[in-house]
Amino acid sequence: MRVFITGASGHIGSAVVPELLAAGHHVIGLARSDRSAAALAAAGAEVRGGDLDDLDGLRAAARAADGVIHLAFKHDIAFTGDYAGAARADLRSIEAIGAALEGSGKPFVGTSGTLQLALSALGRPGTEQDTRDAGPRVDAENTVIALARRGVRSSVIRLAPTVHSSLDHHGFVPALIGMARKNGFAAYVGDGANRWPALHTLDAARLYRLALESAPAGSRLHGVADEGVPFREIAQAIGRGAGVPANSVTAEQAAAHLGFLAMFTQLDNPTSSAHTREILRWSPTHPGLLADLAERHYFA
Repeated sequence: MRVFITGASGHIGSAVVPELLAAGHHVIGLARSDRSAAALAAAGAEVRGGDLDDLDGLRAAARAADGVIHLAFKHDIAFTGDYAGAARADLRSIEAIGAALEGSGKPFVGTSGTLQLALSALGRPGTEQDTRDAGPRVDAENTVIALARRGVRSSVIRLAPTVHSSLDHHGFVPALIGMARKNGFAAYVGDGANRWPALHTLDAARLYRLALESAPAGSRLHGVADEGVPFREIAQAIGRGAGVPANSVTAEQAAAHLGFLAMFTQLDNPTSSAHTREILRWSPTHPGLLADLAERHYFA
């Protein structure tokens, strides 16, 4: 299968590309810089220059492919205050790819996050059947799912907030480690009993391949291995690795110590992936979050 991937040189893309190549697929990766292009070429992928703002290019690449995996997101502007703008760019790119794939029956795997379910205050682990009507990235997720009614074998993978491994250099875990070093302690809010799900990058890569190959049209899937790790334990593991204590802060103090992650670190987000495991015969095999933090590669 000729597979077009946006975000192909990023954290998760750098694991998805070799996963697909090893399975015999031909990968065409979107690259917005010479550095990204070189990394993709070295990995054995075909390179297509462009970015999420090149809607004509996205349509052409999708039309020429046998399937699409959409991983790219403007994290650079999202993390510096323009999350809404990043979400709008994401939605536009999905609409462009979807229009190119309409009526083809080809697979299109999009990306979302489990944290949206925490905002629904479910009072139980979130499942693949739980949905929300609207929201910055919810709109993008719903748009991908709706493509199933337009002749696209579409699916969305909701990723845990911590997708972790030695490939993770700019995600939430490195950000939390940087804040701990700056503060002189790893912060958690209140008693830190709120839970975050987690997933190893290599398990995520396999999930994307399986979704591309066999996910039913209109599927919501959960990229989750650890169903819910208490945030206090995450902070304690970060503290041990960084050589600093783990301390509780109040909700009012959170912004000063946890920056743009202050709100997210207070969310309780236990999440099940039972349905995903069943329909795709997917079973995570790599270390969980706390075991991965104990391996110390994040602190080298």
